Amino acid sequence: MSRASLEKSPHEVASMFDEAAERYDTTNGVLSMGQDRRWRAAVTAALDLRPGERVLDLAAGTGTSSRPFAAAGARAVACDFSLGMLRVGRRRRPELAFVAGDALRLPFADGSFDAVTMSFGLRNVTDPQAVLTEMLRVTAHGGRLLVCEFSTPTWAPWRRVYTGYLIRLLPVAAWLVSSNPEAYRYLGESIRAWPDQAGLARVIRAAGWDDVAYRNLSGGITALHRARRP
Repeated sequence: MSRASLEKSPHEVASMFDEAAERYDTTNGVLSMGQDRRWRAAVTAALDLRPGERVLDLAAGTGTSSRPFAAAGARAVACDFSLGMLRVGRRRRPELAFVAGDALRLPFADGSFDAVTMSFGLRNVTDPQAVLTEMLRVTAHGGRLLVCEFSTPTWAPWRRVYTGYLIRLLPVAAWLVSSNPEAYRYLGESIRAWPDQAGLARVIRAAGWDDVAYRNLSGGITALHRARRP
């Protein structure tokens, strides 16, 4: 079983997700205690897509996050660099447009999309600011960004409970339900090493986005970060 290090070698990360692909959606539902559905609904609501709008869903995996965008009438592209994830997604959701792509070098022209989004993928890239700049490039002027990412619970007692879950319970649960439990040990470590809400907002601004704001979900376990291309 492969496991990426926190240096986040692209080959290691892709291999790790390839191995986790078959049971990825089920595992996420179990390990998040069903919160993943709530987080996806919050992303869809925040994007507020209109029929015909073009939306790029980066780190889309098997397309679970992209499906609501297409259902809203948007022209959704599900992009990921894990070929294993894309194979599973194309088999399960043939109605979606899947594209293999590296977030640091997106295979799209400037200004191709009205909105770009990335859920739980920014932690896994070697240079988050460079990825956010590349997302800016492919977004039309006035277009919007929505990043959903794990963050830092704002209430200290809840933060301690959550940290204990990441350290002690998440690895055990992953061994029971995941096709690649080592991927979820990496998950817990990468969450603990990730910037808090304000820290990620600064990175987004530094990448060139305007009107940067965020709001917490599940007490700060995750946060929605919104911005607009000037």
